[in-house]
Amino acid sequence: MSDNLLSLGFYLITALLLAGIPLWYLRGVIRRKARTREEYERSQRLGLSEPVTLHPIIDPNRCIGTEACVSACPEGEILGVIDGRATLVSPNRCIGHGACASACPVQAITLVFGTEKRGVDIPELKPNFETSIEGIYIAGELGGMGLIRNAVTQGWEAMEYIRDSLDGSDGHIFDIAIVGAGPAGLSASLKALESGLSYLCLEQEDIGGTILTYPRRKLIMTQPMEIPLYGQVKVREMLKEELLDLWNEIISRTGLSVKTEEKVESISGQAGEFSIRSTKGEYQARRILLTIGRRGTPRKLGVEGEKSSKVAYRLIEPEQYRNARVLVVGGGDSAVEAALAISEHSIGGVTLSCRGESLSRPKDANRERFEAALAEGRIRALLGSEVTEIREKEVLLDVKGTPVTLDNDYVLILIGGALPTDFLQKIGIQVRTKYGES
Repeated sequence: MSDNLLSLGFYLITALLLAGIPLWYLRGVIRRKARTREEYERSQRLGLSEPVTLHPIIDPNRCIGTEACVSACPEGEILGVIDGRATLVSPNRCIGHGACASACPVQAITLVFGTEKRGVDIPELKPNFETSIEGIYIAGELGGMGLIRNAVTQGWEAMEYIRDSLDGSDGHIFDIAIVGAGPAGLSASLKALESGLSYLCLEQEDIGGTILTYPRRKLIMTQPMEIPLYGQVKVREMLKEELLDLWNEIISRTGLSVKTEEKVESISGQAGEFSIRSTKGEYQARRILLTIGRRGTPRKLGVEGEKSSKVAYRLIEPEQYRNARVLVVGGGDSAVEAALAISEHSIGGVTLSCRGESLSRPKDANRERFEAALAEGRIRALLGSEVTEIREKEVLLDVKGTPVTLDNDYVLILIGGALPTDFLQKIGIQVRTKYGES
């Protein structure tokens, strides 16, 4: 029997070698398949099976397991082939590139928002980015495209549609008013300038929009992207400051006009004669493009003491907490990155409070850094905990049913933000909750 097996093994190896398939390649394939299955099982075990943004769903009846989607994903190891079919093995790490769908040779992949369990509120948009209100368009994060490259692309694409919808020009009012000066808004404004349109760009804060709320020196993952009047940006990784410097360089070079620190309060009228009222004046425009962020209002805990001046909803300068005892509330990338940034400066101690039994959405790199910080004692984690009250020098929490009191100087609440639904509804724009829909 043993001799027969040895002979069979010999003939099998010989056949493979004759077929031109080296053993090292076969071993690599086996290891990769095992790693894919392990990652998938890990995601399921840790409760990381819910994508947080635009993501692919795979039709198992059409998929032929070519791995084209796996190779196309710029983030790496988000998708894998299990039992001959493509599978989203690391759903929480998917950031909506969409390259997988384009690469699939049999169109087995559809990009969708939300899942059966977790709905995502998305404004209703036509293929040309127009909303339910004629003449008002949405591009970028508000429409579900949080990825910088995609937001930039949507910005100039939307402006092309808007340009083509206009018949001539009216010297008395702006052709287009762009609300928001983040990646989508700046890209759209540059396209308007390039197209010879009269435009108005309003930003309630400063150049960069949502990017300004990122922690200092946050690494921003990008792909090469095309920016109107500038050309292609051929980098994959940029720090927050580098991207802001790039935008300011482009603005200086092109003479782009952006009115900063001017918040839009209302939009009324109809296509061809919209009225925009801001904190500094009133304007008229023939078309409107909204490129504001999804987090119109930070989500709050709703507990006693939350209105205290010691509470903040974003981190700008970690150094300000150098000698402080800080509680960071949240379980996603923003909370983890904030806790890590503060822990590099704080000698008072950093505690992270997360409602879930595990961190819900951090990227693997953040998770690894966080676990290292825990092991080094730079951060304390209270999983399965909820803040019940915020006091002047302490915070009360419920940790798995047990009351806990922490000495505390500052509380940083990073649990996401609410879609600016009220603003959209006042305009008349329809918003729908999507559960795994394109």
